[in-house]
Amino acid sequence: ELSFVPVDYNPKAMKDEWSGDFGVGVHYFSQDAVIKLAKNAGIPLNEEDSPAEKLKVVQKLCIEGNQDAYEIFRTIGTYLGYELAYYSKFYEIDYVLILGRVTSGIGGELLLEEAKRVLAEEFPTLSKTLQMTLPDEKSRRVGQSIAAASLPEIK
Repeated sequence: ELSFVPVDYNPKAMKDEWSGDFGVGVHYFSQDAVIKLAKNAGIPLNEEDSPAEKLKVVQKLCIEGNQDAYEIFRTIGTYLGYELAYYSKFYEIDYVLILGRVTSGIGGELLLEEAKRVLAEEFPTLSKTLQMTLPDEKSRRVGQSIAAASLPEIK
């Protein structure tokens, strides 16, 4: 689980309430990122709504062709492209399965497209060896349970 690996080293980056760390992946690859970027883009979200409901608002805007909403998912894809390059300094990465509610619908396609673009332009060698995949829509939404179900049993 790399959710607490730094993505943003700015001391003013979002602080994680659980770990106390700032700029960690959990806030850059989740609905937290969508909410933060929506506010920056001037997309109004109801503060009374849950994070999942706020994500659905932005995803609906994508379906409607809202360019600001598109840019939110492209920005998350940019984060992912650079972070995968960073992870590759410590881990041998051949295959990445993109999962989670944030990847549902067109947002997931935009995110994946942008991550691939960043890798191709900035890290061409890694781009040639690393494969990224989005599973079907149902599998994307259940996220980590897919990964957990595929783990081998250790005796």
